[in-house]
Amino acid sequence: MKNPKEFWDKTASRYAKSPVRDEKSYQKKLAITQEYLQPDWSVLEFGCGTGSTAIIHAPHIKHILAIDISDKMLDIAEGKARDAGIENIDFQQGTLDSLGLEAEGFDAVLGLNILHLLENVEAAISRVYKLLKPGGIFVSSTVLIADLKFRWRLLIPVMQLLGLAPYVNRFDKQELVSMLTNVGFSIDYEWQPAKESVFIVAKKCT
Repeated sequence: MKNPKEFWDKTASRYAKSPVRDEKSYQKKLAITQEYLQPDWSVLEFGCGTGSTAIIHAPHIKHILAIDISDKMLDIAEGKARDAGIENIDFQQGTLDSLGLEAEGFDAVLGLNILHLLENVEAAISRVYKLLKPGGIFVSSTVLIADLKFRWRLLIPVMQLLGLAPYVNRFDKQELVSMLTNVGFSIDYEWQPAKESVFIVAKKCT
């Protein structure tokens, strides 16, 4: 298996052409998120991929910083934002740890389809908590690898060995909720569109 940046750089073009697997659920997640967003908010999205979600949310907020490990993903994202006439997104290559992000600098942080791809999820959640202003929200949508069908859990290591899948973290929903609450988040909204995925809005206590 390639390192994460190499994997996602190589995958970027194919990823950009892939349709959303569950469009109805995706639209519901967008709508729920936008119920929280405010016009004067500063938002961070980490693991932004090709920028589709950032571009959709951008008109509803003041500014969004969208970061990703992959330069190739960001090249596509910047092109899509230009084509859409969106000017309040800054795309940067990097991670939560590699960029000098300001503590309590964001009203919301989005981590969509990314937590299960991280080796140290607890550290990432702790970092997100520190980056949020008091009362800020962390919106996550996560594949629960531990709850995938058995054949998929067997197939993933083979795909990784062939360079066809990235690293995945095998936590379940309760483990994720515990990681969130242990650092000080309260769960404001939770929805499971399927057994193997969960959408959570967590709030930083004031």
